[in-house]
Parts: sequence; C-alpha cells; structure tokens
Amino acid sequence: MLIGTTLRQGGLIASRTSRCRSSSALLCYLDQSTTTPSSSSTTVRNQHPQHSLSTAISTSKSHYYPKPPIQLLRHSFHTSSSLLQSDNAPAKSKEEEEANPLSGSGITPSLRAAIIADLKSVDFDGNGRIDADELQALLGKYNDTFSEGEILELTEIFYTSTGAASVEIYRFMEALDAAASDKSTSGGGETADGEVSPLAVKGAFKTHPLGIGTCASEYMFTKTHGKYTEEDLNIEATHVPPVTFSDKTALFAVRCVRLVFDTATLWNFGSVTKNKILYRAIFLETIAAIPGMVAAIIRHFRSLRNMSRDGGMLNMFIEEANNERMHLLTFIRMKEPGYLFRAAVIGSQFGFGTFFLTAYIINPTWCHRFIGYIEEEAVHTYTKILNEFDNAEEGSELYEWKEEDAPKIAKGYWHLGEYGNVHDVMKAVRADEAEHRDVNHAVSGVPDDAVNPLYDPRAKLDGMLRKYVNDIMKKEASKQSA
Repeated sequence: MLIGTTLRQGGLIASRTSRCRSSSALLCYLDQSTTTPSSSSTTVRNQHPQHSLSTAISTSKSHYYPKPPIQLLRHSFHTSSSLLQSDNAPAKSKEEEEANPLSGSGITPSLRAAIIADLKSVDFDGNGRIDADELQALLGKYNDTFSEGEILELTEIFYTSTGAASVEIYRFMEALDAAASDKSTSGGGETADGEVSPLAVKGAFKTHPLGIGTCASEYMFTKTHGKYTEEDLNIEATHVPPVTFSDKTALFAVRCVRLVFDTATLWNFGSVTKNKILYRAIFLETIAAIPGMVAAIIRHFRSLRNMSRDGGMLNMFIEEANNERMHLLTFIRMKEPGYLFRAAVIGSQFGFGTFFLTAYIINPTWCHRFIGYIEEEAVHTYTKILNEFDNAEEGSELYEWKEEDAPKIAKGYWHLGEYGNVHDVMKAVRADEAEHRDVNHAVSGVPDDAVNPLYDPRAKLDGMLRKYVNDIMKKEASKQSA
C-alpha cells in the first residue's frame, strides 16, 4: 500500500522493473528478453555502432552521421545488462504476444468505456481532469503491474512535466490511443515508422498528447546500482565494431593503452593473485572516475554559458563518475596502497585528466566512443577475475578470498545482504562497467541539446500508458470469459 507520500516533496524510489521506451527521434527501447551466459562464461557478439540516435537528429547537425536508431534490448536504466543492437528486433514469441496483447492495435469501444470509467473513479473532485494525486491513486489500483517505486516516480514525473497542472480525461484517452496503436507520443508526433501521428497536428499538443515537456529530465535521474537480480548480473561481453575513422582511432588508442598497462603490470604473465587483482582494480578505478566528471563539468559550464538546458545527461555522467568512485572506496577496504602507488595515481590522474578534458572539449563524440571501448575492456577484466574465482581450487588464496565478507560499504551500496562476499562484489562491479559501456556507446554522437535518451520523461510516461492499457485489457478479457 502506498503511504501518503506528498508529490511536492519528491522522495522518489527507483524501480527495479522500469522499462524505458523511447520516441523515434531518440531511442527504441525494446522490452525483449534475451539469453545471457553465466557469470563465468561470456560470449562476444558483434554489434553495429551508432553515431546518432536517429536520422532526424543527425540531419539537423551536419557533423553527425545519419544512422538508424540505437536499440537497447531489455534495457532498464538502472540495470547494466542492456545490449546495443542495430539489427531489426526479433519476432515476438507467443508468450510475449500474450504478455503484450495490444500488438499495434488501437483501443476498442468496450475497452474505451472501461478505461473512461476507471479514470472517472479516481476523479475525486469531479472536474473531468486527472492530476498527479489522482494518477497516483489510479496506478495504485494496479499494484501487480506497477511497483510502489514506479508509481512514485511516474506520478512525480507527471506532476513536474505538466507544471503541476491537471489533464482532461479526453486528452488522457488520446494519449492511451496513441500508446495502444504503437505510436510515439514523445517525438513530436512521429510514429515508429517516421509517419506523423494525427495527434501532432492538433494545436493543443506540442510534443506529447498529455502536454508534458522535458523539464523533469534536467533534475530527475533516479538510478540505483543496488538490488541486482541474477539475470542482471549475467553479463554479455559485447563489442561495437568501429566504422568511421574516429571510431577506429578510439579503438586503436584503447588497445594501445591496454597493451602497455597489461605489460607493465604483468597481468597476462604468471598466475592471477589477490594482490595483482587489487592493485589493478584500485589503480584503474582512480582513473575510471575521471571521464564522467569531466563530461558533466563541461556540460554544466556550457549550460550556464548558453543559459540553456542540458537535456539531463549531465546528471547521468555525475552518477557514472560517483559509481566508479564507489568501486574505489570498496577496493581500498581490502588493501591499503603504499606511497609509491599513490604517487603513480596522482601522476596518472593529472596526465589522463588533462588529456581527456582537452579531447572532450574538441570532440565529445570520440571521447564517448573511447570510453565505451574502455568499458568493454573492463568487462573482460572482471570476467577474467570471476573465471579465476570459479576455477580456484578449494583452499587456494583466491578460493578463500572470494568467500570473504564484502566490505560494509559494498553491502550497503549494492544491497548484497548480510552475507555478501567478495565474489558478489566483483559481479556487481562488472554489471556497473557493462552499463557504462552501453551508455557511452549509446550517447556517442548525440547532439548536445538532445534530451537524455536513457531518461526521457515522455518515454517513461509512454511506457506507463502501455502497461496500464495492457493490464486493464487483460482484466476486461478475464471478466468476459468468466
């Protein structure tokens, strides 16, 4: 049961089951289940790179490459097992069709009557409009479909995106019609096929039938790295093949850096030990937290300088940088570095920080592709560590270490539970790195003024509308068959 949480106070709880579905001008979130390998065995699947999220965006910026929209399979914005893919989505299975009975069809008259009755049941003041509190009551009736966290987040997005205004029931129905017809309601009225939806030509609606905007993306970015499921932790080692010269130079630079670092640390020579793992992890995490903060700082200053919105990616990059910092704070609870090691970190931070700051000012697209490839390597590194853990002989150093209790800070951050161990930590860290990989590849080439494609409030409300219609459709079907 929801307990009187005032929308005006915020207090959001990130949902573990949120699914983001984008507009045609941004991302296509496909809620498809995928088969992933176990944590000790990963497979590599080549994927096509994307240099912009849509041709529509690209053509407005001549220096971006016109490419098809990026598709994120089974993407949840706080889950790191999402996969980048540009191929056509696989055909839906019978089970998936049953789970999503809309299948591109609109709302039937009988279903429309049921929905209108449902909406009127929460219209407490009888003015024919739905406000955020009434939306919260509406979604609360479907607690099997929407978790408490989802309800709080969605109603807060609705409240902020409408400017605290209410929406006429007939407009709510038009938004549901668009969702039921598989039409994008968040991309200026374009459908997934690029056609203009009839909703777009009505003067009352600018970018969404509910009249919502994207203000919420400027300050809302609810993301948590805790409470991973086993499915979330089963990560695929994916690779985005380079296409352009910029991509190829980014990949070449990453491979050169990895070769030098692996040789200097003897990573591929001799056996993998506890000390070798910790020294490597600690050093790399002191560097890994730099790119996200650099990107956020530059975007922050540009927003101030231009007196314009950022689109919400600033918040995402800050969170990414802090996530890498949490990796570091976890590992240093297992080993305290010496003075020489700390001196090397200071020098490396100064050198890499200066390089990345300069590169990001010149070409942020290259930088995000570079970080995407860096994170691909990080996934390989932590996969190797997990394989060493799984293959460690009983009584060996690695076997004993992986069973040790995780540091307190790690148990709290990733919700590992009272008995979380080092093995659990490594799986969670790898999941984080996989998400950074996918995010940076996804935003490489996205125009500076675009709304964060991974947290577009319009897309989140589109997903809410579809889930609501699906649920009420199932209930109506059950009533008719009874």
